[in-house]
Amino acid sequence: MTAIRPAGPADADAVLRLFDEAIAWFVSIGNTGQWGTEPFSSRPEQVARIRGWVAEPGSWVAEQPETGVVGFLALGAATEYVPAATEPELYVRVLIGSRDARAKGTGRRLLEFAHEQARAAGVGKLRVDCYAGGTGDLVRFYESCGYTRTDLFTVGAWPGQVLERPVDAAR
Repeated sequence: MTAIRPAGPADADAVLRLFDEAIAWFVSIGNTGQWGTEPFSSRPEQVARIRGWVAEPGSWVAEQPETGVVGFLALGAATEYVPAATEPELYVRVLIGSRDARAKGTGRRLLEFAHEQARAAGVGKLRVDCYAGGTGDLVRFYESCGYTRTDLFTVGAWPGQVLERPVDAAR
């Protein structure tokens, strides 16, 4: 059974491991445009970023008794590089799940948890952004979770897609 609990500084290494696993997998399938080819654990700026994320309010980990931390979610205000919201919202700032087959479905569960948090906060919209390059699989994943495409953006040469989901929408 996967439990979701608030993240804290002690979770930084486990969350860093999730990013390293994802990058290794991306490299193996030729998707080097999303986060590059170097593990986050070897990049001091990324280590510092993750240590900051896990310490922020609105950060959560998904954990399984047999495998430990299998997912991470950070909720809050929209990032500065996306168009501003036109109504009160909650923003999925970070979402990552383990590549371990035993963790299958963790990303979807964390997105449903984000929806529950948005509903409890009384906001009408949940937004997220993601890498829009490569095969487009990531955008399609969010669409399969009830999100619709809104704005495209770029950060340098990195293509991004903003997606949104009404909070009152039933799944």
